[in-house]
Amino acid sequence: MTSSKLTLAASVRDEIRSHARDGAARDPPAEVCGVLVGDRTTTTISASLPVSNVADEPRVAYELDPAETVAAFDEAEAAGDEVVGFYHSHPESAPIPSAADREQASWPEYVYLICTPDGRLTAHEWTGDEFRELDIAIE
Repeated sequence: MTSSKLTLAASVRDEIRSHARDGAARDPPAEVCGVLVGDRTTTTISASLPVSNVADEPRVAYELDPAETVAAFDEAEAAGDEVVGFYHSHPESAPIPSAADREQASWPEYVYLICTPDGRLTAHEWTGDEFRELDIAIE
């Protein structure tokens, strides 16, 4: 990825915010996660596909369910789209990559979007060594 900007469909932003609020409303609160679908060339997100969080401690970490993630990749490909990245929520902290997020990141040049229950969003590209923040344009 060479762009420093992520274009996010307003409908996808709203879906991710709703998913983040649902996770925060659980007892205890839990991070939610999913796959971002669209066009990698233009770094445009046109859809999100929720995936179950199977982390041992979902309140402070996320781990995409492997089978659901493969199904999401297949669904994106069948629709003629690409997986652009992944999203997850921080139900009790700021939308900045945590130490756990850095340890978990394993897809260089993919987008990692973080959302809070109050709707704040940040997007980052994983370079393989660090997260590089991206500007977000809502369309």
